[in-house]
Amino acid sequence: MRFGIFIYDGVEPIDLAAFGVLSMAQRIEPQIEIVTIAPQSGLVALSNGLRVFAEYGIDNAPACDVVIVTGGPGWVQQASAQATCDYLRQLSADTLMASVCTGAMILAASGRLSGMLATTKREVVPPERPPIDVLRESYPDIRVAEASLIDAGPVVTGGGVSLCIDTTLHILARVAGEDVANEAARILEYTRARRANSVDFPPVVVRGA
Repeated sequence: MRFGIFIYDGVEPIDLAAFGVLSMAQRIEPQIEIVTIAPQSGLVALSNGLRVFAEYGIDNAPACDVVIVTGGPGWVQQASAQATCDYLRQLSADTLMASVCTGAMILAASGRLSGMLATTKREVVPPERPPIDVLRESYPDIRVAEASLIDAGPVVTGGGVSLCIDTTLHILARVAGEDVANEAARILEYTRARRANSVDFPPVVVRGA
């Protein structure tokens, strides 16, 4: 069960909590494998200076069961990068696509959200425009809604920033089972926060609809 985390220059470091959730879940389900994928393999400069190493570039990325596209200020450049959009478009139909935060903007640019219900980050520091408004206005073929996450079947889009944790737990429940997701949330000490988010800002699941 291989998860690919797509990163790039300008990713917000907190979005790598998606990797952290999967890392903890490996303690419960050792068959989980995590790989990092970037436009090119090697060092990637995240927002505000943190550097991480991407194992693979899009030219040699392995097949994955799930690919999670992270968000951050660098989304603007990636949304206009032909190679990135081609990579996302060409992923197998068997690959579950997902985004956290403004990663949805990159999926939108690749066409992977066309005709679907989707969400992204809402809260910003003025005068920055909320990405969810940009998504709604730039892609009228996408049905944009506010939710902690939206599971539209082939694609799962998560809300802003820390909701990458809820989104990754949801994906774990879907592909590895509720028991794995619940136990991962427990050892993350996130069970209460997850429960509160599900009540105050419910997820939307439209699979099979």
